[in-house]
Amino acid sequence: MLKDIEMELKAPFAANQINWRKGGGNVSLAYLDARNVMQRLDQVVGPNNWQEKYIEFNDRIICELSIRLDGEWITKADGSGDTKIESEKGGISSAFKRAAVKFGIGRYLYYLPKNATAQNMPAWALPKPKGE
Repeated sequence: MLKDIEMELKAPFAANQINWRKGGGNVSLAYLDARNVMQRLDQVVGPNNWQEKYIEFNDRIICELSIRLDGEWITKADGSGDTKIESEKGGISSAFKRAAVKFGIGRYLYYLPKNATAQNMPAWALPKPKGE
């Protein structure tokens, strides 16, 4: 059961749930919206089995994301400074998504080829068709 949950958390997102922005060297960088991460948590563990807590530390926001598995809370944390877009709100969202990556949510996006775009995602980075 825990292995199934782990695989569901790590599963690729639909192409229309992935956002793109230009990074250094004109490379396209893929990222998720925090709402998609919340939806994944709701679908996999249920809305009552995850929670987040935010702590301010040295001008950074730390998100402690906890998931209840077999009655035990497992917590992973990561942080972010304010972002250029929506400043504090962006920092909170970024910290949340970074903590979720520690549970495997969206982690595969870091391993996309440098030339990846919305139009040429590798097959391994897309959801498997139903029934496979």
